[in-house]
Amino acid sequence: MKNITYKTSGTCSQYVHIEADDHQIITSLEVAGGCHGNLQGISRLAVGMSLEEARQKLQGILCGTKSTSCPDQISKAIAELQKQY
Repeated sequence: MKNITYKTSGTCSQYVHIEADDHQIITSLEVAGGCHGNLQGISRLAVGMSLEEARQKLQGILCGTKSTSCPDQISKAIAELQKQY
């Protein structure tokens, strides 16, 4: 089991905490701050997904005129977690 707590940047959320098993499957994803309902939904959808699939689906999503979003920040956290494997 690997995990990371990633400090977000440029979003309403403050951090992302992700845990993944030895097969790089997400077992837990929590986001502090941001739009609680939306992030809770994203978290539930991501559990059971491979790190790579989730990263690819979430990267590059923008929030309004910002250069990032909470999903994009989750993808960055996932990329950092992937480096542990």
